[in-house]
Amino acid sequence: MALRAAGRQSLVDTVVEQLRTQLAEGEWAVGDRIPTEHELAEQLGVGRNTVREAVRVLVHAGLLESLQGNGTFVRSTADPAAVLRTMRHAGALDVLELRVALEAEAARLAAVRREPGDLERLHEALRVLRGEGDRAADADMDFHRAVVESTHNAAFVEVYRFFSTQVHEVLVEALGDREMPPIDLETHRALVDAIGAGDPDAAERVARRLLQEPIDAVSALLADR
Repeated sequence: MALRAAGRQSLVDTVVEQLRTQLAEGEWAVGDRIPTEHELAEQLGVGRNTVREAVRVLVHAGLLESLQGNGTFVRSTADPAAVLRTMRHAGALDVLELRVALEAEAARLAAVRREPGDLERLHEALRVLRGEGDRAADADMDFHRAVVESTHNAAFVEVYRFFSTQVHEVLVEALGDREMPPIDLETHRALVDAIGAGDPDAAERVARRLLQEPIDAVSALLADR
């Protein structure tokens, strides 16, 4: 099978996509050693330098791992970039509903695990948000990241960091639309208070309330279209 560059894609990009497809389709399982650079070059009908560069891209993406003297192994078949591309096609309502699931649990954990430094950061994030106003998407995003990081759950923080790119885009789009409600600053303050009081039930309740108004607004806008 000799690959050719497709359209504006370089040959390296074409090989990257081919290898991504083979990983997604289960050609190799996690832990498997993939064929050597020489074997892949022969199979794909491209030069070894092209294969080397494509493998480097997939190593950087976390799908492969090269071990000196042992070969290249599959570390994951789930491509984070593909997940992100899919999320970029999700609508505002989809993203807000996912935020509820993540942030309600984050608020519960933060109320139980927060440390003095976390509370200082939350109060500072709230102060900045108040200063920048109820349409400040960047400051709002910083506030919610501070809540999630107060959970001290590394997996939670990493998932939210990955997800927050999409959250940010939705916030910028939504808050720039005057049909959307402004950021509810008082409910943000109530969330800090609940986390500070160490009350997980109240923190979850407030986190859900915080997102319900934008969910209702988006639902109404979609119903009118």
